[in-house]
Amino acid sequence: MSAEITAAHEAPAPQGDTTKGFVLAFIVFMMWGVLPLYMKLVIDLPTDEILAHRIVWSLPFAGAMVAYSGQSRTVTGVLRKPKMMGLVVLCSLFITLNWGTYIYAVSTAQTVDAALGYFINPLFSIALAALILREKLGRGQMVAVALAFAAVVILTVELGRLPLVALALPLSFGLYAFLHKVMPVEGTTAFTLEALVLSGPALGYIIYLEATGAGHFLRSPVTALLLIGCGAVTAIPLLIYANATKLLRLSTIGIMQYIAPSVIFLIAVLIFREPLEPAKLAAFALIWVALVIYTAPMVRRRRRASAPAE
Repeated sequence: MSAEITAAHEAPAPQGDTTKGFVLAFIVFMMWGVLPLYMKLVIDLPTDEILAHRIVWSLPFAGAMVAYSGQSRTVTGVLRKPKMMGLVVLCSLFITLNWGTYIYAVSTAQTVDAALGYFINPLFSIALAALILREKLGRGQMVAVALAFAAVVILTVELGRLPLVALALPLSFGLYAFLHKVMPVEGTTAFTLEALVLSGPALGYIIYLEATGAGHFLRSPVTALLLIGCGAVTAIPLLIYANATKLLRLSTIGIMQYIAPSVIFLIAVLIFREPLEPAKLAAFALIWVALVIYTAPMVRRRRRASAPAE
């Protein structure tokens, strides 16, 4: 989910919301929300192999999106700029960490932690903007960040260690999104470049696994299709999302983004039957309160913008 949300901040802000935009956004956030169900289908495979296939099979889908949107020349132009490609490589490293952490979380029954990480994500982005960009935080934002920090402290004390999954997801995406802010390339094009950079090493690793007999792609047609599908479930939602952001206000996208982690949380607890210890429940409660504080101004601004002029 994470790489795709960056596109919303790079798309031109629409003047208002449309029904089609709502429908598309709801579909895509639901697709990201139910992604753990798909990942469970390849649960028996090693995380690194799933990640390699997700990268490799994302490229043809992403390439098709770029060709469809007429951005092929932009891709080739960026490839000729070493400084720009340096940013692309850094983005690629952070998104690899993000994807790998997500797959690891689902495969090790830590989907609840993944949901918590995605709830923390916007709050971490606020803190990152204050630390790196020196953006001034409002009183509500400071309270929200403080509550998120308190949630992390509770989990750390309970676990006796840092909640690595819940922190790695927002940390990797927060830095990824920050780099996208300074990279003047449209979201879909940037994603294609990142997939292109990563696909070489990922394909080499897949070939190595198959040559040594450790790979699973050639063992059965079903497994092969599921691994190819990892690319489809990564790239296709991005295409839908790119269209949705053109039809909705950024504030609307900001509010609707919580659909995905909410669905992930429900799947983890109700379908995967992952335990929800008191400490985690307390952490979620703090994060949810923080998100209400963080989101309330966006809701008020949206209502004022939607109100008819007197």
